[in-house]
Amino acid sequence: MPLHQGSHGKPAPSEEHRRLALNPFFGEADPTAPMVAAPPTHVLPDGPLPPATAYRLVHDELMLDGNSRLNLATFVTTWMEPQAGVLMAECRDKNMIDKDEYPRTAELERRCTAMLADLWNAPDPSTAVGCSTTGSSEACMLAGMALKRRWAARNPDRYPASARPNLVMGVNVQVCWEKFCTFWEVEPRQVPMEGERFHLDPQAAAELCDENTIGVVGILGSTFDGSYEPIAELCAALDDLQERTGLDIPVHVDGASGAMVAPFLDPDLVWDFRLPRVSSINTSGHKYGLVYPGVGWALWRSPAELPEELVFRVNYLGGDMPTFALNFSRPGAQVVAQYYTFLRLGREGYRAVQQASRDIAGRLAGEFEALEDFRLLTRGDELPVFAVTTEPGVKAYDVFDVSRRLRERGWLVPAYTFPANRQDLSVLRVVCRNGFSSDLAELLMDDLRDLLPELRSQTHPLSRDKGPGTAFHH
Repeated sequence: MPLHQGSHGKPAPSEEHRRLALNPFFGEADPTAPMVAAPPTHVLPDGPLPPATAYRLVHDELMLDGNSRLNLATFVTTWMEPQAGVLMAECRDKNMIDKDEYPRTAELERRCTAMLADLWNAPDPSTAVGCSTTGSSEACMLAGMALKRRWAARNPDRYPASARPNLVMGVNVQVCWEKFCTFWEVEPRQVPMEGERFHLDPQAAAELCDENTIGVVGILGSTFDGSYEPIAELCAALDDLQERTGLDIPVHVDGASGAMVAPFLDPDLVWDFRLPRVSSINTSGHKYGLVYPGVGWALWRSPAELPEELVFRVNYLGGDMPTFALNFSRPGAQVVAQYYTFLRLGREGYRAVQQASRDIAGRLAGEFEALEDFRLLTRGDELPVFAVTTEPGVKAYDVFDVSRRLRERGWLVPAYTFPANRQDLSVLRVVCRNGFSSDLAELLMDDLRDLLPELRSQTHPLSRDKGPGTAFHH
């Protein structure tokens, strides 16, 4: 979450402002009741408010947020069935850490991990270990800790005295991996983009590995452009490295989005535990797992990949319940919603939902291309996500102008600059999720077509400040 600093130095609202901020109708029964001013907003009010008044004040302010269904920047689920919402409301007061008090919620978590182990082709799903998390960021932290601890156990004579661990990944990784390296004092070694390759190159990754490498991260679905990294080729390059040098480097697959797409739409793609070098996988249940935020999942192919000293044990109905998490208290609602969605859809249901999103992404990408102002970098045929930039001949506007003008119509379509070595490339990225229908896609195109004559008539791009775009890591 972003850091916030108090009231940003704004002066406190005047008494007159606070009086006019409160609609007289918000009074419980009598618009002339003694409540004559809205409460302060950056210090605790002196007294309570009626619940209906507190609700209306918060509700009205939140109207200024964007419409989540029109947010084509986020991968996060923005629509679920009403029944899922009811289940979540029934479980939001259950603390996931209290496994002895809420044994059925704990059992549903266990079932979800077993289902994912089977879905991701663990050699023996009954022995694979896993857990729910608050999202993929926590799941990645846990996977990274396991990699580091296993490496440290192999190098007790050198670490921490003389060896510094490193982690190899593409420059396109989500910011959580940079956080992991900072928090756990691991050197990040990043493979830069090159030409039209916008993610990790397997051979380049292998060349960055040495005796201090704790693992290599492969991304199944890059957030920059929606493309899958070649996990099988990465493992093959590391197999060759081991044959030549004896270095045995494990792979973690960050499948935040793709691990809930590829098993259903690309069943012949080998990226998961079928590859012996893949030691762990994470996914975001709240992305293409189709659950409201926030829930993630982390799985290891067997107990050997998860060092025992990282696992804490709690009493569970008089038995032993192992737990592995950074977070402590969190609601059970999202885990219950994940189990509901697994039961509700099954394999065929997930296949239908993800195929619909991919079909819409492919059709929408084709419509962007047909305008002849844009060049597609990806087509939505892996993740239901595509990235597009302007054609070289387009000089009057850029992708930042397009993003800004679409925002005026309510659409949130991010524009951002790629990292090294492609900082010259600025793109729009469109994420198609369940709930983003073909009708909404057509409305987006209608708005874009309406805006293009004005954009083409500009003398130059108007979006001069590219700073926010260069730091995009969503």
